[in-house]
Amino acid sequence: SRIRVALDGPGSSGKSSVGAAAAATLGYRFLDTGIVYRAITLAAVVRDIEPTDEAALVADVPELELVADESGNLRQVRLAGEDVTDRLHVGEVDRNVSAVSAQPAVRAALLQRQREVAAPGDVILAGRDIGTVVLPDAELKLWLEVSAEERARRRAMQRGVTFESEEGQRILADLVRRDHLDSTRKTAPLQAAEDAVIVTSDGRDFDETVTEVVRIIEDSAERTAGA
Repeated sequence: SRIRVALDGPGSSGKSSVGAAAAATLGYRFLDTGIVYRAITLAAVVRDIEPTDEAALVADVPELELVADESGNLRQVRLAGEDVTDRLHVGEVDRNVSAVSAQPAVRAALLQRQREVAAPGDVILAGRDIGTVVLPDAELKLWLEVSAEERARRRAMQRGVTFESEEGQRILADLVRRDHLDSTRKTAPLQAAEDAVIVTSDGRDFDETVTEVVRIIEDSAERTAGA
């Protein structure tokens, strides 16, 4: 049976890499929904739109196009026909993405896009509100639980700095601040769905986490087929 998997968790929990690896193993399509928010934020930066100008932001949504690679990972983004994938993680986007994501009209416009991607099934959508808002009726909901310290350590390592350094501690402070903003915002706060299966990745390496996620998805697909 073709199931839709919602994979949620806090920022830098490894949702996108875990989700992409699990999807590749299963032959599912994969979408890290964070990229659609980054793409609309990039449009705002490029076009000099205020992060709070909902009408102008929403007007750009139809120009967003998600393109799958050969493994079915929808990681390429085109904006008005131009490939902007390699510009989604620049500093200006990092700084503005929370403000843009907090606009209810922007979330509503992007919601439809995400649901269209998920509709055929055999898909994993990773994000922060997939199980609670985007796909509340998903056949399987997963929540990736990782402490802020562990996430900051990983991100510091990626940037080639130590966790104990000033930069490492700034990364931790940023993550804690963003968790707080995301979990207290009025629209689609960051929280695990009540019926989500919790997967803890502290103390597990990447491959062990992926293996666990794949196992849970396969069990769910079998149960759905048998239902």
